[in-house]
Amino acid sequence: METVWMTPTALRALQDELEALLRVGADSSARGREIRKLIDHAEVAAKPNDGLVESGMQVTVRFDDAGREATFLLGSRVLAGLDPSVAIDVYSSDSPLGEAILGSRVGSTVTFTPPAGQQRVTILSAVPFSW
Repeated sequence: METVWMTPTALRALQDELEALLRVGADSSARGREIRKLIDHAEVAAKPNDGLVESGMQVTVRFDDAGREATFLLGSRVLAGLDPSVAIDVYSSDSPLGEAILGSRVGSTVTFTPPAGQQRVTILSAVPFSW
């Protein structure tokens, strides 16, 4: 498993859940193993502000055909949901858009194919998400 970016609040929530499972002797359950794996691979540090699109970045893109812009957090919806301070749309790195922009740089134009058909976006900004 690669590193998994999460906020400090999300990491604390996972640690608390694992402690609760330990108290009842269920830490070896499937959920306990999943939480341990997430904690072992957690990355909570702020990303560098170098224009590279990666998980943990707040990204703004322009949908070139529609001319509209969208700003979102690139990361895990589940992990972001553990942190009530995350008040921004979250796109998974595994989503069609997330896969297309991951590893790109600000100014790049990429094409991706969501269920509605092929679209092109230009990456306008990618900055570390601040919590």
